[in-house]
Amino acid sequence: MKNAETPVVKLVLYGAMSSLGSALMAEMLRRQHEVIAILDDLTALAPRPGLRTKSGNLFDAERVKQSVAGCSAVICLLDAPGLPMNHEHVEKALVPGPVEQVLAVDALIAGMQAMGIHRLFLVGDFAVLDEPEVEDRLQCHAAEEILDALQTSTLHWTLVNAPHSIAGLTIEHFSHVSSSLEAGLAEVLERLNRVAVGIADELRLNLHIGQHVTFVATDPTPQ
Repeated sequence: MKNAETPVVKLVLYGAMSSLGSALMAEMLRRQHEVIAILDDLTALAPRPGLRTKSGNLFDAERVKQSVAGCSAVICLLDAPGLPMNHEHVEKALVPGPVEQVLAVDALIAGMQAMGIHRLFLVGDFAVLDEPEVEDRLQCHAAEEILDALQTSTLHWTLVNAPHSIAGLTIEHFSHVSSSLEAGLAEVLERLNRVAVGIADELRLNLHIGQHVTFVATDPTPQ
């Protein structure tokens, strides 16, 4: 049952099948938000209160418009495997490369602007923006293109550095965090949960709009 004083926040999530996506779903549902996970396979997530699944295509502005209609904010995990492409010939575990990430953000911006949806959290490999001598020039160029596109848009955006994670974590791991977990897994869960809590707090307080943030273990506030 929802608390009558809890504001209704409807979130669209791209990248729900990743470990951070699972942490975000658990945290947002804990806060009694509604979460709409955009997936190719609508049966990939077990039903639970507050969680809906919806088909879509992150690389098509028209499909983005349909997916985000009526939502309060969008969270997109650019480095997540299995981002919705609605293409049967694409490997579902594929993580989009730098070029595909730029195309996805262009479609996301166009679709959100067309529907008047403004708040966007974009999670990805944006640490390269702070590394002048980065070796991966393609990823750096893609991050710069994404930043330029956001700066010329009407969106209220926040860039979030993607945390290191491991595959295979589900929403159940974050819904029932146990101190008896092996040390390595417990540390990963804590790190990902911290990022999820940070994004949820940023959304609630409307902080760091037009900024690039990272969440670190020694300080719960973005740097």
